[in-house]
Amino acid sequence: MKTLLRRIGKTAQTIAKEENGFSLIELMVVIVIMGLLTTIVVVNVLPSQDRAMVEKARTDVHLIEQAIELYRLDTRRYPSLEDGLDVLAAAPRSNSLRTEPYIRSLPLDPWGNPYQYLFPGENGAFDVFSFGADGRSGGDGLNADIGNWATSDN
Repeated sequence: MKTLLRRIGKTAQTIAKEENGFSLIELMVVIVIMGLLTTIVVVNVLPSQDRAMVEKARTDVHLIEQAIELYRLDTRRYPSLEDGLDVLAAAPRSNSLRTEPYIRSLPLDPWGNPYQYLFPGENGAFDVFSFGADGRSGGDGLNADIGNWATSDN
């Protein structure tokens, strides 16, 4: 019986020594599979991020536009260029019943630039817009200006 147990013990030790780690081929297969999955995710996610940034800019422009209209209803005028958009983030100084600002904080566009304001506007009573990804006027695709005048995709 002791001999049988010794023999079983040696067999188990031999098997354990042979299966202690992964072979280089197994590791390479896993790395290749992970690389392929990463590529698939990146290719599918990055365009979605660009679309989300453009949509966020459109939403912010609409929010700022609404705040400007509320300001006009209270003060009977649009903010001047000197006041800029900063006047929306401060509590009104006029005889308004409003005690809170028109907008909690002035957001930056998704690319980290401030939103632009023109009064009088080139496309309406006033213009609120982002220069897009390039931070410069004009452009197309992600670099296109995004403003309160745009109702279609730019």
